[in-house]
Amino acid sequence: MALQPAPYVRQAGQDWLLSCADIPAEIRCLWDADELGPFPVGGHWMVAETTLTRTMDALKRIDPPQRGPVLSDVNQGIAWWLLPPTLGEELDDVRTITVHSRGWVLRCPPVLYPVRGRVWLERPDGSGRLTDPLLLGAALGPGGRPRLPAEAYA
Repeated sequence: MALQPAPYVRQAGQDWLLSCADIPAEIRCLWDADELGPFPVGGHWMVAETTLTRTMDALKRIDPPQRGPVLSDVNQGIAWWLLPPTLGEELDDVRTITVHSRGWVLRCPPVLYPVRGRVWLERPDGSGRLTDPLLLGAALGPGGRPRLPAEAYA
């Protein structure tokens, strides 16, 4: 049985997510009405999209302390990984993912509960931690095992 984060950690994650919204009060109103809130990509994070199946495999390959938030849509079978806003070309060669451009809108449920089939597989914890794109690319790429870059051995 997986351990659930303490309530204050989940609330800290929700507070962090709201801090990334253009208009947090609007997001709260949408969530109160069981609607998804729009979060434009680029200012606080970038988003990589892949299948839910690939995401579940990648979650097994990336240690929990190195994972950032991961949102899924269980009805559509897709998932989105939140990555640093400084993302460059690190994932360009990984054919199994799509990196969305700045301005694309990710529609998110609250951290505390799912809405319309969307649920956080890896909840924001309030720290602002995002997944390292090199680890994600390695977990989703050929072989599926994260590898350290050559510079790590220097």
